[in-house]
Amino acid sequence: MKNTLSAQVLIDTWPAFSGQITAFLDELGLQKLQLCCDHVALRVNTNEAAKLLSDDFTQQGKIISNNMINGRPILIFELDSPMQLAEMSIDCVELPYPSDKQYPVEGWEHIELVLPCAAKTCEALSQELIALAPQLQAVLAGQTEINVKMSSPQGEHERLANPTIAFKKDNICIKIHPHSIKAVIASEQAD
Repeated sequence: MKNTLSAQVLIDTWPAFSGQITAFLDELGLQKLQLCCDHVALRVNTNEAAKLLSDDFTQQGKIISNNMINGRPILIFELDSPMQLAEMSIDCVELPYPSDKQYPVEGWEHIELVLPCAAKTCEALSQELIALAPQLQAVLAGQTEINVKMSSPQGEHERLANPTIAFKKDNICIKIHPHSIKAVIASEQAD
């Protein structure tokens, strides 16, 4: 099967993806919080696609992290020119190499927002989020069609707890965590 995912496909699909994300942000009531979007993430099904996109993103920026998470490499690129999503400027792209899971659609998958706080657990992060956006209480309680997943992914050398809440609807996902990807990467280099 020939790989059809390319930098040009990502450029062409960005407007539709960003429109869906913006609509989902509005639905969740997150726009008013004016959170920083620290990165956007891709999903690929083959190592070939990941390698080609890695080569493409290396031409547009630099790799600031190459870490093993859940048994697979995940690259973070800092872009020379940030991408725009509504009022947000996104300067990092996450490119996970594929796992055993096959995605129905390769390409843009989610954005990650930073809710600056001291939360070290998903429960504490939920409480912080509900305090700022009470409309999310029903969503977090599982009373809507929006799927919620809470996790605490951690790279091999990370020292910074970064619990994550993911809101997913259809093929769109928005994740929220307390620390930016750059802060997490800096924690990897701490002695």
